[in-house]
Amino acid sequence: MTDHQNLRQAALFYHEYPKPGKLEIRATKPMANGRDLSRAYSPGVAEACLEIKADPANSARYTARGNLVAVVSNGTAVLGLGNIGALASKPVMEGKAVLFKKFANIDCFDIELNQPDPEKLAEIVCAMEPTFGAINLEDIKAPDCFIVEKICRERMNIPVFHDDQHGTAIVVGAAAKNALHVAGKKFEDIKIVSTGGGAAGIACLNMLLKLGVKRENVWLCDIHGLVHEGRNEDMNPQKAAYAQNTDLRDLDQVIEGADMFLGLSGPNVLKPEMVAKMAARPIIFALANPTPEILPEEARAVAPDAIIATGRSDYPNQVNNVLCFPFIFRGALDVGATEINDEMQIACIDGIAQLARTTTSAEAAAAYRGEQLTFGPDYLIPKPFDPRLIGTVATAVAKAAMDSGVASRPLEDIEAYKQKLNGSVFKSAMMMRPVFDAARTASRRIVFAEGEDERVLRASQAVLEETTETPILIGRPDVIEQRCERYGLTIRPGRDFEIVNPQDDPRYRDYWGTYHSLMSRRGVTPDLARAIMRTNTTAIGAVMVQRNEADSLICGTFGQYLWHLNYVQQVLGTDELHPVGALSLMILEDGPLFIADTHVHAEPTPEQITETVIGAARHVRRFGLAPNIALCSHSQFGNLNCDTGQRMRAALEILDSEPRNFSYEGEMHIDAALDADLRERIFPDTRMQGAANVLVFANTDAASGVRNILKMKGGGLEVGPVLMGMGNRAHIVTPSITTRGLLNMSAIAGTPVAHYG
Repeated sequence: MTDHQNLRQAALFYHEYPKPGKLEIRATKPMANGRDLSRAYSPGVAEACLEIKADPANSARYTARGNLVAVVSNGTAVLGLGNIGALASKPVMEGKAVLFKKFANIDCFDIELNQPDPEKLAEIVCAMEPTFGAINLEDIKAPDCFIVEKICRERMNIPVFHDDQHGTAIVVGAAAKNALHVAGKKFEDIKIVSTGGGAAGIACLNMLLKLGVKRENVWLCDIHGLVHEGRNEDMNPQKAAYAQNTDLRDLDQVIEGADMFLGLSGPNVLKPEMVAKMAARPIIFALANPTPEILPEEARAVAPDAIIATGRSDYPNQVNNVLCFPFIFRGALDVGATEINDEMQIACIDGIAQLARTTTSAEAAAAYRGEQLTFGPDYLIPKPFDPRLIGTVATAVAKAAMDSGVASRPLEDIEAYKQKLNGSVFKSAMMMRPVFDAARTASRRIVFAEGEDERVLRASQAVLEETTETPILIGRPDVIEQRCERYGLTIRPGRDFEIVNPQDDPRYRDYWGTYHSLMSRRGVTPDLARAIMRTNTTAIGAVMVQRNEADSLICGTFGQYLWHLNYVQQVLGTDELHPVGALSLMILEDGPLFIADTHVHAEPTPEQITETVIGAARHVRRFGLAPNIALCSHSQFGNLNCDTGQRMRAALEILDSEPRNFSYEGEMHIDAALDADLRERIFPDTRMQGAANVLVFANTDAASGVRNILKMKGGGLEVGPVLMGMGNRAHIVTPSITTRGLLNMSAIAGTPVAHYG
């Protein structure tokens, strides 16, 4: 079977199983009993209807309309397939709806209409205004698409956006802006030659004029040659706007001296010999799919310094509308925009372009591992899976809508809006906000034991950008320097952060001397102390904290947890400070859940369980939550005399021996901990109200197992593990931690212990 056949079979399987199509509808409110039914439908629904009748703006409060977009097509110009009809276009429109949901959490109905007449099509779309907050027109042939959009925009009081035109134009505008920056050229000075007089091509040229390109410097060609004054063949008003007064007639003649080629036409239109005629450092956007106007390798063969973009994902600089349409709609919907105007589109361009010039996010780097994501000729625009797009672009669009007067529901706090959007993609963002706020009240020095790790380097960049902390990295300076450059990071050792070089550091003698003084009566000789301070970065970091050269240590991105814990305890443990337990915060769809002890005590004693419970209560408050702690066991309220039940009951007695300022209960099963009604039936005298938000287990096997199941199968995002009992002087992460996880841990480490008791 050929590669094409394999791909075809895989694509068909993807669309058919486990159920046909790519979309389904789910209820967002409970529908479990008669009371729910009476509120959702008759008679309760009448109240929402009357509120909307009194004020149509209330539709955004009481219905899904404010977050609902229609993707509308008649299938007359489906990308790469042509006029395949409305029904055959449905998989494409379903796909567009999925992208809206995935990238911007916008709900979407795909609507395919058997209506080739543009005016009648527009009438149908206009009649759907009560249902939707915005309309995305898709894959309608030119010039019909111009007619449909014009009528709809004039008659409708919601945004109408033909993505084939404006979405493409916005992404091209962003890529062109950054390409000119790289090439050292300006919009007002360049000559542009374009092929393709369809909807996308015309929209791109219109946008480039808005960005500063001069009309007389645009040369438009189509299948019949140059669009020129006096030409009658295959002309329309949109093309005629770019007609040149010249005797030149074809692409080969007009390409001479061009700074930019913009292709939205067909395969192999631009020949290598034409590229050779272009200006120095030519910009070539060959966007035909699946085969571009010229392949990048052919263009570079004659112009090695060319800056090239295509519409394909297997080459750098893919011009993909998904960089635009989810986020421009997100911003428009959230402020109740009545249209998507030029100001909003240019704000979208600026947001996309700006994002490409900043440091690449760790999440994008992970999604596109192996690709060079550093701003330059091969990285002009961000990747679609860069999670910062929604916060950056949608916020810029929303602000532009407000500033230009088309927002019917202006936002009071644009910065809070941006944080909310970022919280929708960075699941830990909202939960971590109290911790980050507390961390900003002090400037602490955080030493990372594994300073050469890519995640640590990216986290260090984020620490410097988002907190008041100072990272210190343990590693070889030349390796760290090279990797910062390779990963496109702007931070550099010596300038932005301190390095401790285990192979050659002037403090080496002091460090091994300190370690030896601590360990000399525990079998560590001077030679062994020297060897450890040359090779063991966790021990080095712990010594730095012990010597007050750092405030907290983060280690564990590789290796076994207890191995790291051994050195942390050796150097930093005291009678007052000793490892109590490891606490993991699991951020789940229905809220946070803390798990302990996941790593420290394999079979904790009742006293150790008690310390874990008290420590967990203290740390849960750091997240702005009231602790509700369940002591979990195979036994449930004394029904079994098993080992875990005995230890949990003994811990409960210790806890009850003194007044506590938090809620706890035990021993019980996990389901009873999380289901208050079940717990009430089993044990009516329970002292705990509602679902537990902390589960404390009697052995690490159970705690770690629950943690990993929630992470791998429950969609949970872990923050931690937090090492309790060490006064915030050290935290040991696990090898599965991400860059954002390290950033979260640095914020936890960056809060002085006095802030949380």
